[in-house]
This record gives sequence, C-alpha cells and structure tokens, in this order.
Amino acid sequence: MTSHHPATALIAEDEPLLAQALQAELARAWPELRVLATVGDGASAVTQALALRPDVLFFDIRMPGLGGLEAAAELADEWPQDTPFPALVFVTAYDQYAVQAFEAQAVDYLLKPVQPARLEKTVSKVQLALMTRAQAAINSGANESPSLDQALEQLRHLLAATAPAAPAAPAGSAPALKVIQASVGSSIRMVPIAEVLYFEAADKYIRVLTAAHEYLIRTPLKELLPQLDPQRFWQVHRSTVVQADAIDSVHRDEAGKLSLSLRDRPEKLAVSRLYSQQFRAM
Repeated sequence: MTSHHPATALIAEDEPLLAQALQAELARAWPELRVLATVGDGASAVTQALALRPDVLFFDIRMPGLGGLEAAAELADEWPQDTPFPALVFVTAYDQYAVQAFEAQAVDYLLKPVQPARLEKTVSKVQLALMTRAQAAINSGANESPSLDQALEQLRHLLAATAPAAPAAPAGSAPALKVIQASVGSSIRMVPIAEVLYFEAADKYIRVLTAAHEYLIRTPLKELLPQLDPQRFWQVHRSTVVQADAIDSVHRDEAGKLSLSLRDRPEKLAVSRLYSQQFRAM
C-alpha cells in the first residue's frame, strides 16, 4: 500500500442497512479507502476476496451458510502463498466469549451498531498494520507471506475458542462418543465409532464412512466434533474429520497442498492449511 495505491476493502454483512452504515462510516473515517464490494454471505465473501484481493476484510461473524470466522478460514486455505493476506476485522453483536477470543488473539473487531469513535481506532490499527506489513515485505524481499501464517494461527485459536462445548458427561465417565446411530431405511444401524474411518459434511448431512459402508446422519459437524475424542479423530478440513489410526500416508503436491491416503478406503482426502499443523514434519 502506497500513496499511489490506496488501500482496498471488502465488506461481508448479511444485513444491507448495516452494510451501508459501515460503508458510510468508513468513508468518513478513512476517505482514501476503496470499498471494492459488499456481499451478504460467507461463500460470496470468499469468492469475491479471491477475485479482488482486498487489503482489508470486514466480516460479519454471523452470516448465512459460512459465518465470518469460517469464511476467513476457507479464504486462508485458498489464498496465494506469495500474496499478503488481508487484515481481518470482525463485526459482531456483543458476545462475551467471541470478544475475549478476539482480544486474546489481537484480532480487531467492531461491535454492532458500529460507533464512529471505535471505528477510528480500528482504522488507525489497520493502517499501521498495513504500513508495517508493506515495510517488512520490502526489507525481507520474501516470496512467502508471513501475514498468512499469522492469520492461520489466529483463526485456529478463534475457531477453537468459539466452538460449541462438549456435552457434560457423568462423573467418572469418558465424554467421547462410542456409537453412531445412522438411519438405514426404516431401521437404525448402530455403528461403533471404532469402525468409522472418517466423517465428511455434505449439505445438511454428514457422510459416515467405514471400510465397507457409507451412512448418513443429520447431526451438524460442529455439534458432532465436541463428542469425538480429539486424540483419535483429527479435523483435517472444514468438512472432514479423520480417524488418525486410519491414515496410511500424507502427500504434498507441487503447490504445497497436503492430502491423506487411508488404509481401507480408496479416496484421498484434502488437508486444509488451517489444519496442516498436525503434519508439521512434512
């Protein structure tokens, strides 16, 4: 960002009046900022951010489909490695746990309705961050973007901090799920958790894959995850959770993307950047 290249932004907000209000306040607080687009859902935010490559993202936490955190995580997974990742600002109605998580990770946030004085502080912080990043890139001449690694680390912590808690277990018992109840026609199949090789979210269902069968359940992945033993089941993608013992090998392609081969299934499973730290030895 230089005086010849004013900073650019993308706003993702599903309430049009709030999006207009934020854009109007930004015009006052940061007249040089160019808002390239305003979108109303997380999937569109990812698509437009990849196409437009803005310097700053203003993402609403709660949007249809992908929320702001999930959209930022998906965007980070697709972002070009040699391009600085945008500065992130999350917009949220007051949520004590989300606010605490943002503050702990030094990620800026705005509370609804956006107050001009608070926005001015955010603008100052973002401007400083962009200047610092630009100077660091000039000094290092690096081909890779440290801002992407920093964003991924922040997003890992934020998603963990705001994830649903596991249901309370009786004293002295293990909280991990033992059996999956899957509907098969007019009956219910009791699938031992030990037989499940991986779970994959698909539309309103989760595919439950064993070595020989596939089942569908309606439980959302974000509700299922807290019930699984994290030592045994690893999330490797926003939509995929794998039994660690089922992993046969990990592969890295020419672009640096990781994928998994399983012992008893033919398909390969993609590993997103957000969860690639499980395989740091690669």
